[in-house]
Amino acid sequence: MLNESGICTLLKFIPASQLKQQYGVKGFFYTVNIPDYEPLLCRSDLEIVNIHIDLSSDALPDAVVIMMNPGSSRPVKEDEIIISASTINDLNVSLVATVPDTTQYQLMRVMKYCGWNYVRVINLSDLRDGKSESFTRKFPAIENITKYIEHSVFTLKRSKELKNKLMRKASAPLICAWGVSDDLNPLIDRCLDRLDETELTGLLKSGSKNKFYHPLPTLQTDKIAWVNNMVKLINS
Repeated sequence: MLNESGICTLLKFIPASQLKQQYGVKGFFYTVNIPDYEPLLCRSDLEIVNIHIDLSSDALPDAVVIMMNPGSSRPVKEDEIIISASTINDLNVSLVATVPDTTQYQLMRVMKYCGWNYVRVINLSDLRDGKSESFTRKFPAIENITKYIEHSVFTLKRSKELKNKLMRKASAPLICAWGVSDDLNPLIDRCLDRLDETELTGLLKSGSKNKFYHPLPTLQTDKIAWVNNMVKLINS
């Protein structure tokens, strides 16, 4: 970013304690029962909203962000919504208060600097798993053993749901931020088959066509850089 003297400066890294005072998080959590397999804990939707703005019930997001999976996100009160695999195409979404995780604070920082009041997050997979290494082992095992692929909203059975989740303001970006792991290729390919790639934006890894940097890299300096680079990309 440029200051009044034309010198490039970094945006202030806003602490989580301050972000909590401006933004609230809600999500839809559910459990899928699959015969002869353990129940799958899932989250299909997450919405970050400025709690000081009275949004109408039909308000559209200022941006939609696609990430890897819900990570360690959890409801304030654990859900009891249980469905069968066969009814995944008829989810009745009901949002509940959600405990923010560190990744969501990164999105709040972008919201703050872009003047956004409402962002929706969807994922390559709804499977809740806080460790990426565990998740990338889990989803192919589930698909191979159970043939259940509808943990991803980018499957044909969930086409109607996906269409609704992608609805946003006319100028709102569709931001990809699912990470750069090759282990995600099956999910990324499934996602891109359902989207118009000309509508996508994000911080693309050099030399890649479909690997977009995740909001939460390991190093603090990289976390700061991700926010700065994303805000710069959006404002350009």
